[in-house]
Amino acid sequence: MAKKILIGMTAILVVLLALFLFIPAPNRNGQNPQIETNSENIRVFNLLANQKISSPLVVLGEARLWYFEASFPARLEDGNGKIITQVPAQAKTDWMTKEFVPFEARFEFTFPETQTGYVILEEDDPSGLNQNREFIKIPIVFENYIQETSEVKIFFSNSNLDPEVTCAKVFPVTRKIAKTEAVGKVALEALIKGPVQGEVVDGYQTNLNQGIKVNSLKIQNGLAEADFSEELETTGGSCRVSAIRSQITETLKQFPTVNEVKISINGRSEDILQP
Repeated sequence: MAKKILIGMTAILVVLLALFLFIPAPNRNGQNPQIETNSENIRVFNLLANQKISSPLVVLGEARLWYFEASFPARLEDGNGKIITQVPAQAKTDWMTKEFVPFEARFEFTFPETQTGYVILEEDDPSGLNQNREFIKIPIVFENYIQETSEVKIFFSNSNLDPEVTCAKVFPVTRKIAKTEAVGKVALEALIKGPVQGEVVDGYQTNLNQGIKVNSLKIQNGLAEADFSEELETTGGSCRVSAIRSQITETLKQFPTVNEVKISINGRSEDILQP
């Protein structure tokens, strides 16, 4: 009997030793060592290393001495280091303190091109000395990502390419999207989201309001009928109205089945997009 008890205790000790040896210990920031950081002034509460994420992703935590004007930079990268989106992590209480202050960073994104990526939070350092900037880099796994891709063109205004501002003149950027039969609608949805960070740096800009939804898109006999929600309406003058029509029209006319575009808002087409 004593021998059986001894064998049982030995087995338990072996299991405990294995757990001790193979379960990663937290690093000095209390995080899994797969999370790269050089700071003890940042804590993330709701995101673990290699956690599966989808859009929208809301990252919650607290930081101290990281804020400038109540925020610090937060970005989402794919596995190739390409920035998917960049947003401010906003302080939720008074940020002018040496204590930890809670923050929230909200990321909205479409399908990335890789299965894995990173959430990167950085101290806002007004001095611009990046070598001194504290950071935390959390590896993540995208729940949905582009496995088969196709390319579409999205059209924006660009004052660098059109210094005379001819209003209706728009310029294409190329985007990779997941292969789909509804490619026209996906292109419009990408148009509505606006230019990404690198495109903004190159001077691309949109004239469309935020929050627009594509109600429907029908393509028949060369005519594309695109119906949008009321957020498409604008009071920005004739130049902006002209640019909006061009952005939508040119984005749809890239497809060989589209010769003409009809735009409507909740079914109305006669009295919309007036200057």
